[in-house]
Amino acid sequence: MYFKNQTQEVPEILLNCFKNQIKLWHIPDGGLSMHLTDWLVELQGHKRRVAYIEWHPSAENILFSAGFDHLVIIWDIEKGETANVIDCHPDVIYSMSLNRDGSLLATTCKDKKLRVIEPRSGIVKSEGVCHSGSKASKATFLGASGRLLTTGFSRHSDRQYSIWDQNDLSKPLTTDTIDSSSGVVFPFYDSDTNIVFLAGKGDGNIRYYEITAEPPYIHFLSQFLSGNPQRGLGFMPKRGLNIHTCEIFRFYKLHAIKGLCEPIGMIVPRKSDQFHEDLYPDTAAPKPALSAQEWIKGLNANPVLMSMKTGVSVTTYKPRVYKPSAPAVASQNNKMKFAFLSTETIPDYRPKDLIEEKNKKTTTNQTTKFQQLQQRFGHVEVVNSDIPLMKEINSIGDNISTEHDLKQAYKQQSEELRKVKKQLAHSERRVKELEELIKILQNK
Repeated sequence: MYFKNQTQEVPEILLNCFKNQIKLWHIPDGGLSMHLTDWLVELQGHKRRVAYIEWHPSAENILFSAGFDHLVIIWDIEKGETANVIDCHPDVIYSMSLNRDGSLLATTCKDKKLRVIEPRSGIVKSEGVCHSGSKASKATFLGASGRLLTTGFSRHSDRQYSIWDQNDLSKPLTTDTIDSSSGVVFPFYDSDTNIVFLAGKGDGNIRYYEITAEPPYIHFLSQFLSGNPQRGLGFMPKRGLNIHTCEIFRFYKLHAIKGLCEPIGMIVPRKSDQFHEDLYPDTAAPKPALSAQEWIKGLNANPVLMSMKTGVSVTTYKPRVYKPSAPAVASQNNKMKFAFLSTETIPDYRPKDLIEEKNKKTTTNQTTKFQQLQQRFGHVEVVNSDIPLMKEINSIGDNISTEHDLKQAYKQQSEELRKVKKQLAHSERRVKELEELIKILQNK
């Protein structure tokens, strides 16, 4: 499961990847009071299991997903359809990251290459060999600095990180070895404090570094130590942190052995409980800077910012989801069906000879109706519209635009014919019963 901008105070968006599908829920105001059973939208497009998803940092209702089918799909959530499909990876995608305004997408792949892609056109702007090791590598943009950080393995299986210029991936700006462990290292970058956190799968520690604009671009600060290994990590967006304890980052650690999810706060040790402006600059707000169509047409914008001091009343943005209205044909057919079913059945007490004649006429009309439907399927123009039943079929046929709707109309008409036959058979039985009753009365 993946969370977008989850905080303690405000409801958020919940995403779930199930095999090759993506489903999106909205957590209601005030939190969960019951199980979520209805989702906002279901996205189907990947041929194999979905591995990663990322929200666009500033555009409304734009979602990126990467699957084991080697595709990156860009989704327009409001319309529930794809905005673009990026097919430039020859193998499994290991990670993806968007820059500050969402104009560039960085990916790492099993072919050991790091790529910077223009997501709307799918053009690969630059690419290069990321890390020479055979295990998975990860990448993240370092805010709006124009640089990236990657983690991976050397040829001798040492864990390492590298800093790259997004316009030139032929060689890294700097590379250094972390250690010789075997777990994949996941990078987490905080653009407000320019700190990157490196956490390895199966490790118990989390290292953090400061990113600068001058070489060597990265400086080790310290590390969080724990004896319990981690299976995975998630993090809290900035507006959900406790500013009174000088908390600058919060992880949610999924323990590898115990079934626990432990919160880990990164706290700057300061005695004052006042608001510290140097620790909490304006951060990204849960409000889009662009609409989906504006971004698709080529516009870019940095995220809308909010104050960490006064932004406690900001509520979470709920995506608008396009839901097409029901076809007019289905509504019309339902009205006709309900009107037919609500009609009272009146017994027919006429002589048997007249009943048989009526039955023959009804059978003839049913046969004609079936033939006219067959003509509709064959796109043959119906000329005879003097019969009231033919007028009804023609009026329905004019509103039907697809073969699927034609089949549905045919099924509904067949169901109505079956009911008419059933009512006629019931009427015939009733007439026979009445005739026998009259004979008995006459004999008496």
